[in-house]
Amino acid sequence: MLTLIGLGLNDEYDLTLRGIDAAKEADKVYCEFYTGKWAGSVENLQELVKNQVFMLKRADMEEGSGRILEEAKSKKVVIFTQGDPMVATTHATLLVEARKLGIETRIIHNSSIFSAVAETGLHVYKFGATVTVPFMEKTMGKLPKSVYNLIGENKSRGLHTLCLLDINSDATGFMTPTQAVDILLAMEREFGEGVIGPSQKVVVLCKAGGKSQIFYEEIEAFQIGSIESTPSVLVLPGKLHFTEEDYLQKFKSS
Repeated sequence: MLTLIGLGLNDEYDLTLRGIDAAKEADKVYCEFYTGKWAGSVENLQELVKNQVFMLKRADMEEGSGRILEEAKSKKVVIFTQGDPMVATTHATLLVEARKLGIETRIIHNSSIFSAVAETGLHVYKFGATVTVPFMEKTMGKLPKSVYNLIGENKSRGLHTLCLLDINSDATGFMTPTQAVDILLAMEREFGEGVIGPSQKVVVLCKAGGKSQIFYEEIEAFQIGSIESTPSVLVLPGKLHFTEEDYLQKFKSS
């Protein structure tokens, strides 16, 4: 049996009772953090579930997934993931492969950035396609027109754009809000279609699920006042409902 368990956004205290019970009953417990930044303690997690926790790298979940599936044929295998298990496509692929092999699967959900972003006061049903702002070295130094286009499509429909910020390949370096803003403004200079103008408002949500912080300013203000906190996401609001606007006002600096 293969069970994917969400850890939530911050630390081991976000783990559900259902998740704790499943991990206690497991023959093998794994954990991966390559999709985000976790503030918890693996030692505390092991104490909580009364089981040893083995760390996985991205390659273990992708190229090396066969070993995990082989174990799950005869054992109860648990994989802890940050946030909710089904947000990452890698996890969905793993479940598909498990089911092809006749392995029983189970998903234990938890909070994710897609629900936590509602802390900004923006209505979740008014979000369009999500984008990831990538580190330039991942795009061979080229600005991604596809990201710019998606932001433009959302804007044309009055929808908000959630911008996830990139993580380097070994999950040790996290893009800051200031870096992301610099890249977005560079896209506007490069493509020049007026999608991200100087008066574009930006919402920054830092450390969601923990000691969260929210900022709401015009985009150029984030170049002047640097925000280095990670993990963070940006939202480029579309057409705001008056209740959204009222909620956001308390996060403006002036």
